[in-house]
Amino acid sequence: MSTPYEELVDRIRGEISALDRLTGKALWAWQQCKIRPDEQEVFIDSIALNLHGFYSGLERIFELIVRQVDQNEPYGNLWHRELLKQISHDMQDIRPAVISQGSLDFSALTQKMLSAKTAILMWLWY
Repeated sequence: MSTPYEELVDRIRGEISALDRLTGKALWAWQQCKIRPDEQEVFIDSIALNLHGFYSGLERIFELIVRQVDQNEPYGNLWHRELLKQISHDMQDIRPAVISQGSLDFSALTQKMLSAKTAILMWLWY
């Protein structure tokens, strides 16, 4: 029988494996953009979808941590933002910060983007 923390570690490992797969798919699509510029829009859509999946996977990991370790989940309309704030702080005698304050600041900036596709297009052209 495993402990709740062992189960948490297993679930996080599973999420990390999924993040690795999503990263591989996005990188493959990025290479295809260079090789097949006439089909670039399709590959950009693929990259955007995989980036969204990557972010969602990170968010699931953060949710697992706050649910299992902190035992204090954010709620309400701004729960996504509150989750990032919570996970960026040390919980004294419980856990260290999971992401840096710099990551939190970058996340706030990316939330202002109109869409993942817009962000990728901007990245491609600059």
